[in-house]
Amino acid sequence: MQKPFDNTNPASLALFCKVVDNFGDIGICWRLARQLMQECGIAVTLWVDDLHSFHRICPAVIIDARLQRIDGVTIRRWDAQDGAFSKDEIADIVIEFFACDIPPGYIAAMAECDPRPVWINLEGLSAEEWVEGCHTLPSPHPRLPLTKYFFFPGFTGKTGGLLHESALEEQRQRFQTNPAITSDFLARLGLASEEIGALKATLFCYPHAPVPQLFDAWRSGDAPITCLVPEGVAIEAVENFLGGPAKPGTASTRDALTIRILPFLPQSDYDKLLWACDLNFVRGEDSFVRAQWAGRPFVWHIYPQDKNLHHKKLRAFLQRYEPGIGADSLSEFALRWNDAWIADGGGTEDWSRLWQRFKDDMPAIVRNAGDWRQAMLAHGDLASNLMKFVRSIKSVAEQKKV
Repeated sequence: MQKPFDNTNPASLALFCKVVDNFGDIGICWRLARQLMQECGIAVTLWVDDLHSFHRICPAVIIDARLQRIDGVTIRRWDAQDGAFSKDEIADIVIEFFACDIPPGYIAAMAECDPRPVWINLEGLSAEEWVEGCHTLPSPHPRLPLTKYFFFPGFTGKTGGLLHESALEEQRQRFQTNPAITSDFLARLGLASEEIGALKATLFCYPHAPVPQLFDAWRSGDAPITCLVPEGVAIEAVENFLGGPAKPGTASTRDALTIRILPFLPQSDYDKLLWACDLNFVRGEDSFVRAQWAGRPFVWHIYPQDKNLHHKKLRAFLQRYEPGIGADSLSEFALRWNDAWIADGGGTEDWSRLWQRFKDDMPAIVRNAGDWRQAMLAHGDLASNLMKFVRSIKSVAEQKKV
């Protein structure tokens, strides 16, 4: 842990999170909160409006507690927009995740502080080019003497980078280069030896994904596949395959495919699961980023948006990620996976063909994943880049006072 900050380096931070995408929003905020506390020495308070979803990824969370402390982070239940705050309650840094509209009383108290806190709107991740032009832009408050700054995660040096803890790369390498550690982890999740020896895939997707078609393609294949599904994901397709309730620990094999249901895992174990598998289907933003750090082939089920804006976002990422592979099978599979919900029943796609092309290119995708990971690391991590920007704002404010 670093030493406490001086007068230009804030010592406290409030992070406000409204859970929209069940696990992605709180997943990102929880990782960021812990990293800022553990690696930057900041006293972090995480305001969350949905402790039930938080509990799924962090079992230590008490869902009916208004105030609790976990892993050094103070967690406050955020269940109202009203109420007054005193200046003493305001943090040096205030972050609203994804424009979540923090309490008006909190904002009013921010304006009374001297010095005033650095106010950040931490935006969602996108590979679109316009993000670079909007990163760190100021937005003055229309009435109060406050300025909010937009901070964008991203895939280039002109953005804030990606969430990445300082020890993550070493932990991943140690895990993936030791088959015994990997096998022991999977065995503790209930996998039998034949499941561990098969091609292993995780499936974390939204309900409209063409899961039955994928299962059919995998069943008819010539090599065994083990698909690991968190409880509650793709529930209809999974229960149809299992022939009964999809409870953690349940497993069934049909032809070449074995489906096994896992409980929701703490984030550190979910990272290991991504590292241990050969292919990962991920959704939202948090698991999407962790799949990239895992260095395995992955398919991103992007959160659907009005007017199909998510298609543009997906294509923008694939245009950056795929050129190093030398094949378009990933793009084809990912686009069809995300488009299938438009056509009732998954459309008329030949999923066996799509899967075989993608499977054949997986070695090339793995090679590209390593190069991509190094390129992303060169941009610095999101937490460190965020703190550098905060320090620059505080330094400018101090200079203006002189």
